[in-house]
Amino acid sequence: MWYKNPNEIGGPISAWFTGGLMGGLMPLLVVLIIVDLVLRGVSLWRSARSEQKGWFIALLILNTVGILPIIYLLFFQKKSKKH
Repeated sequence: MWYKNPNEIGGPISAWFTGGLMGGLMPLLVVLIIVDLVLRGVSLWRSARSEQKGWFIALLILNTVGILPIIYLLFFQKKSKKH
């Protein structure tokens, strides 16, 4: 047909997003989002407590899917002295 059927929503691309490849990747995406939020929260907390304003702003603004928070937590956070 030369016109789009109003009952058909999106065609093959829509099917790919709803039931095909994305349907199987959705749990992985949810896990990645949760891990990113936890890493971002911990790194923001520690940078704020250490008064590292540059890191705090970078971690707050840049979305690097957990890479920047991991780098900060492993290499750049100030070590606290244990009494």
